[in-house]
Amino acid sequence: MDLIKQEKGILYLIPTPIGNNSPVEVLPISIKKVVGELTHFIVENEKMARRFIKKLIPNKNQENLIILPLNKFTDPEELNSYINPCLNGTSIGLLSDVGCPGIADPGAVIVAKAHKHNISVKPLIGPSSVLLAIMSSGMNGQNFSFNGYLPIDKKKREKALLKYQRNSLKENQAQVFIETPYRSQLLFTEMIKVLNLNTSLCIACDLTLISEYIKTRSIIEWKKNKLNISKKPCIFIIECSF
Repeated sequence: MDLIKQEKGILYLIPTPIGNNSPVEVLPISIKKVVGELTHFIVENEKMARRFIKKLIPNKNQENLIILPLNKFTDPEELNSYINPCLNGTSIGLLSDVGCPGIADPGAVIVAKAHKHNISVKPLIGPSSVLLAIMSSGMNGQNFSFNGYLPIDKKKREKALLKYQRNSLKENQAQVFIETPYRSQLLFTEMIKVLNLNTSLCIACDLTLISEYIKTRSIIEWKKNKLNISKKPCIFIIECSF
């Protein structure tokens, strides 16, 4: 693999572990090779990115790395310059804090700019919590909708849950959500309160970790089972068939 002798550099989409696992436990060796040859990275959080690189390649000289932040504090005007190294023949690695870049992740804007400038985009294999949850849910993997985060406002969130429940029934479609860990318990409580008793709900949390928990039950069954997922990263999937 030649990362330097390119007319334009390549934008590598580099997955990271979705738990505290060692990177070598969940990532293919090909990722280590690519990261080892790159010096330019676009990342959500510089500290987390450097920690990941250090775990993956302990002897890599981090003083020579050029790391650009991509998060809610990034000036949109600066983004246009982020892919300049690729335009000049140097490849870049795009890193998410957790999982795959571009999925529930701000990296999509960089990928879009790469396509606009005819820069090759190379997605690398790694864990995606969304796909792992769908795989293990027993729900419709042929037709599902990833809806990201639900509204924070309680009334709007309940309204959205009912809307997605209707969509699931109408389209025969599994509906997938994520939530920040500190609101996981609240969302679970609201789901078993708002959704129809026959609606199926899958909760997949701590994916790839020793503490991994994946369970699909109807709402009426969940009401009979106490569950503590407070502060745990979770994927929620509902499917309606009544």
